[in-house]
Amino acid sequence: MSEKLTKPEVKANQDEEFTPPQDRRLSLVELFIYRLRKIFSRTGAVVRVVRVVRPSGIQPYAGPAEIVWYYAFRVLCGLILLFLIAPLLAIIPLSFNSSSFLVYPLSGFSLRWYEDFLTSAEWMRALKNSFIIGPAATLLATALGTLAAIGLTRGEFPGKALLMSVLISPMVVPVVIVGVSCYLAFVQIGLDSSYLGLILAHAALGAPFVVITVSATLEGFDNRLIRASASLGANPVTTFFRITLPLIAPGVISGALFAFATSFDEVVVTLFLAGPAQVTLPRQMFSGIRENISPTIAAVATILIVFAILLLGTLEYLRGRNQRIRTQAT
Repeated sequence: MSEKLTKPEVKANQDEEFTPPQDRRLSLVELFIYRLRKIFSRTGAVVRVVRVVRPSGIQPYAGPAEIVWYYAFRVLCGLILLFLIAPLLAIIPLSFNSSSFLVYPLSGFSLRWYEDFLTSAEWMRALKNSFIIGPAATLLATALGTLAAIGLTRGEFPGKALLMSVLISPMVVPVVIVGVSCYLAFVQIGLDSSYLGLILAHAALGAPFVVITVSATLEGFDNRLIRASASLGANPVTTFFRITLPLIAPGVISGALFAFATSFDEVVVTLFLAGPAQVTLPRQMFSGIRENISPTIAAVATILIVFAILLLGTLEYLRGRNQRIRTQAT
C-alpha cells in the first residue's frame, strides 16, 4: 500500500528508510529490497516493505548461502518430524470412527470403542497387569540403577568400563535374545508364567536407563558436600538421603520414567515369559492385531499416545529443573 507524501516528507523518509547499514554486509534479499525502495522513492511514493530481520541464530556476517541453509534445515527437520508423527496422527481419528473397520473416510463420530475397552474383561485384566508389573519393575530398576550409578561414578577400580558395559547391555542386545535368555534361565527355577519373572525381566531392561541418567546427573555433583556432611558427624546413609538424593532427584525420576515406559511398552519378553494370567496391555494389543483387528486397538493406542505425551512433558520439566539447579550451583 502506498501513500502520497510532500517533497520534504519524501526527502526525510528517504534519509530514514533507505540508508543502508554500514556495520555489516547486506544479503541479496536486503539489497534487493533496498534497491526497490529507492526506485519507488523516485516516483514520489513510498512503499512500506517489511525489513528482513536476521534470526538470532544467524551471525551478522553470514552470507546468503548460510541464510538459505538456516531456513532449509528447519524445513527439513519439520518434514522429518511430520513423517515420524504421521502414523500417530492417522490412528487417533480412527479411534473415534463409528465403523467396525479401520478405514478412511470416517463413517461418523463415536465413543463406542473406548466404551468397549473400558467394559471388556480381557482389556481390563491386561491393563491391571500392566499397572502391577510396570511400577514394581520401575521401583526395582530405579533402586538398583541408582546404587550402581553412584558406585560407578565415585569408585575407581579395575574393570569399571567392562562392568558399565555389562549393565547397559540390555539396551543394545536384541530384545528377542533377552527374551529367549530369560525364558531359558527362569524356566529352570520356576519363574516362567509368573509375575515375579516378568518384574525381574522388565527391571533388567529398565535399569540401564536409570544408570545412564543418574550417572549424567552425578557428573555435576559437588562431592565437597559429602565431605562436609561427614565432618559434621553424619553417617553415609543419612548423607545419601539428606544431601545426595535430593540433588540427584531429577536424574533419578527421569530414569524411573524411562524404566516405566520401557516396562509398560514391552511385548517381546512378555511373549516368552507371560502366561495366560499375566497378559499385559501391549501383548493384548499384539494378540488383537494377529487374531481380530478391532477399532478398540485404535482407542487403546490413542490412550497410550496421550500417556506417552504426559511422560515426555514430565521429563522435559525435570530436565529444565535439573538445568536450573546446575546453573544455580555454578
